[in-house]
Amino acid sequence: MKFTPVTTRDAPTLRPDPARVVLRPLKVTTEPLGVNRTDRTRVNHIVDRVMALAPDVAERELDEIVETFAGRHRDLVASFDARAADMEPAFADHGAFTQTQRRLVGAYFLNEYSFEAAALFNPSIVPHFDQSNIPDGGLRFILSLRAVGEGHISSLTFRTGIVTADGAIVLEPTARFATIPRVTRRTLDAYLDQVEVTFDAGQDINERIIFPVTRAQANGIEDARFVAFDDSAGCVFYATYTAYSGRAIRSELIETRDFKSFRMAPMHGSAAVNKGMALFPRKIDGNYVMVTREDNETLSIAVSDDLLRWDAGRPLMAPMYPWEFVQIGNCGSPIELDEGWLLITHGVGAVRRYSIGAVLLDKHDPGRVLARCRFPLIHPEEQAMRGYVPNVVYSCGAMKHGSMIVLPYAVSDTFCRFATVEVADLLEVLEPCRK
Repeated sequence: MKFTPVTTRDAPTLRPDPARVVLRPLKVTTEPLGVNRTDRTRVNHIVDRVMALAPDVAERELDEIVETFAGRHRDLVASFDARAADMEPAFADHGAFTQTQRRLVGAYFLNEYSFEAAALFNPSIVPHFDQSNIPDGGLRFILSLRAVGEGHISSLTFRTGIVTADGAIVLEPTARFATIPRVTRRTLDAYLDQVEVTFDAGQDINERIIFPVTRAQANGIEDARFVAFDDSAGCVFYATYTAYSGRAIRSELIETRDFKSFRMAPMHGSAAVNKGMALFPRKIDGNYVMVTREDNETLSIAVSDDLLRWDAGRPLMAPMYPWEFVQIGNCGSPIELDEGWLLITHGVGAVRRYSIGAVLLDKHDPGRVLARCRFPLIHPEEQAMRGYVPNVVYSCGAMKHGSMIVLPYAVSDTFCRFATVEVADLLEVLEPCRK
């Protein structure tokens, strides 16, 4: 088999770090504490024990907890206060609380969660909205990643970095803290079911973690495919992703302009029932355009005048070569070139081996395939044959920088690497399709 070389020289590797933790509400029942429950027996027992502590003992307990955990979290005491505020329904069964008692109760109903202890994978990449103070010819970027922790719960995390003029990747240091956002708005109706979450302005992008906040997302926010979308008001960042409840999946959409406030909403329609939707970075002929996978095997292309409504598309491409005989899918949003739309793809071959390829779509009619890879660009080598899910290389989005494509990709559903390839070299290995 022939493989097309891509450059991975001196590329950094991103591995999961179990030391990074967030604070989450502790559940001692089968439902969130303090929310519409009449049977609060166990909650009351814990609160009663805190209330029974002598004032000096309570002070010492709180001081010890703060001393132990303050270096692991931003604004730890504020987190205790916020959790205590969430517990107000449980407090109704008790008398007045001192500030120390409220903070202790808040602490007892929180737990640390190592959100990327198991894996850090399936990255996508977009240009950063702030391009100030970077080297000549460089480009600052935002990398989104799927993080997996205990219980195989997936969350969305970010890294930032710079790609230099010659294609070197320089990642900025990982943030010391990791923080989940506040839910600032919910719109619950039959169609929208929107949730908006917001981080504090002082929190670095590298420390922001979007953890599941709805029942539909309870077991994961999976495989976000971010794209910098050109609209009438400038650049807005969208991401399609899979929400997993633990029983069912659905496709949802994230919208943000600043990576501080994020709006999340489900998508509807027959084209939105599966995984792996990828939005084009601008409208075409007045419509939004999406690459979809509606049958678990082939790719289709759908158009819509509503970002949240996607009905059945028309077939785009099916498996053709041995490395993709099982199924094909996209590896993120198409990239606009002078020659057409470059779509990075994945294919599944023998022994469930995932490889990465590419196709070129017509610029004016993206439902027409002009050329595609006979052989993969990246295939699982020895390092990708061992890991959480062996024999897999996978990406959720690449980015054009100058004359090259920057492609972050996951290895064995465990860690991430970067590759670059010159656009001219990539186009040269794509084989024209018969009309």
